[in-house]
Amino acid sequence: MRRQKTTAMNFKIGIIVADVDEYKTLGEYAENGKHDKFTFLGRTGHRFRIDCGEKSAEVISVLCGIGKVNAAAAAMHLVDTGCNIILNYGLSGGISNVSRGELVACDKFIEHDFDLTVIGYKPCEKPLQKYIYQADAGLIDLFKSLRTDIKSGTAVTGDKFICDSDLRNSLKRDFGAMSCDMETAAIAYVCDFSGIPFFSLRRISDDAGSEAVSDYQNMNTADDTLLSDYIISFIRCIISSKNPECHD
Repeated sequence: MRRQKTTAMNFKIGIIVADVDEYKTLGEYAENGKHDKFTFLGRTGHRFRIDCGEKSAEVISVLCGIGKVNAAAAAMHLVDTGCNIILNYGLSGGISNVSRGELVACDKFIEHDFDLTVIGYKPCEKPLQKYIYQADAGLIDLFKSLRTDIKSGTAVTGDKFICDSDLRNSLKRDFGAMSCDMETAAIAYVCDFSGIPFFSLRRISDDAGSEAVSDYQNMNTADDTLLSDYIISFIRCIISSKNPECHD
């Protein structure tokens, strides 16, 4: 992905969240102020504004549903509505060099379940197109002004919840993966194809091993505002990067 210059003028920022519990606190934030609520493919979305001094961002958030198809559809919808930045947050399984509870901002995204090796392609390689997508480097650098300890690495995405240590180890070996999820590479592809800067903030909920299901469920249902709070603060940070009057 080419690195794009962001400005504080005319921001329209899209947020994609896959899971109902993960989206809940963001929806509550939107509904605490002036907002419009809409339905996207039978699921909830919100339009609201975040102000910083004389500058502001229009925010369009979408609860997309779990999986690559849902995530790609939501991303394309946000592109079509004119969003010039797309953000994502959610929970991820930890593959390597991360611990449960850590925040990560992955810089590369691969669909680990795309496989044409039987006809001569490399694992995950897509004919005549890019297949390793990147987050926007400028947005990652900017987020580090909020969390200097944030880790970056490769996220692998597939339509499968990883709860098997052998598969986890193969994802580490084959792709150098740091984390796994079911949406980010699909969003990153749409953003890359459309020339839209993309940033994803994920929290490690489990180690993608035998205890992954219970660990994920315990964190997912905890009604924690950490991820949505950081995304809201990050939007203010995006605006304030060109407006010193804005501080959270």
